[in-house]
Amino acid sequence: MTQIAFLFPGQGSQSTGMGKLLAEQFPIARETFEQADDALGMPLSGLCFVGPDEELKKTENTQPALLAVSIAAWRVLSEAGYHADMVAGHSLGEYSALVAAGALDFEDALRLVRKRGQYMQEAVPLGVGTMAALLKLPEDRLDEILAGAAQGEIVTAANLNSPDQIVIAGHTAAVERAMQLAKMAGARKTVLLPVSAPFHCPLMRPAQQRLKQDLDAANFRDLSVPLVNNWQAREIHSAADAREGLYQQVPNPVRWTASIRRLASLGATRFIETGPGGVLTGLCRQIEPTLKGVKFGEPADLEKVKDVQS
Repeated sequence: MTQIAFLFPGQGSQSTGMGKLLAEQFPIARETFEQADDALGMPLSGLCFVGPDEELKKTENTQPALLAVSIAAWRVLSEAGYHADMVAGHSLGEYSALVAAGALDFEDALRLVRKRGQYMQEAVPLGVGTMAALLKLPEDRLDEILAGAAQGEIVTAANLNSPDQIVIAGHTAAVERAMQLAKMAGARKTVLLPVSAPFHCPLMRPAQQRLKQDLDAANFRDLSVPLVNNWQAREIHSAADAREGLYQQVPNPVRWTASIRRLASLGATRFIETGPGGVLTGLCRQIEPTLKGVKFGEPADLEKVKDVQS
């Protein structure tokens, strides 16, 4: 039996114009963006559709914008008869996944991720921290590199994205030292990422503590389908586990490789990347080549989705 996992993208998948064609072609998508504008009291849809790009790139705007596009896409799929047997989301995408699993109302998720973006941005002054991607680093060298690069500062794994791609985060100088050590250890390439803060590392603990009050006040429900979370790469079903996972993911790494492997072990045979871009589709091919799937973020993608259930 075909088991389908819906995967929801995180920050980095945004682009000006995202969601515009969905809203033009599908009333349910248009209603989703109107709902987002009302919930936040700002023209979020306008930022998605026309920018300006520099405003869309601000973390407190990027996060609700990506959530809105992902939920618009998910609602279009649902209306077309496509339903998930399990879900997962990359970082911010876990909020979208929880909305799709019935654990969190869309409006509450929007308000939470806008606060989350503000708290993350304010946790570390600009320039103090950064992130970098290490590509094709030889196995079992990461811990040694991070330990050698720290020198009293913080540098840790932030996104364990695939066997070929690891993202690190921390103090700027420590990240730069880790990049040099990774090259010496045989990494094919190291790339400093154009981010405004060092996400998913211990420097985010102030943001985590500020977010706790908002998470505690939000109404979570038990999930209608299992979700594999970022923090532990394990399936969860309860409202309490959903809330705790969102709290713990802020300063801890996104265990995406382990999450995709866990979905496959639970019986997922197909996936639909639901939202803008195609980052997760590429990562899935690296992690679990037997897991076939497509992305859905534009009306033209709907034709390809038909093959997923076959």
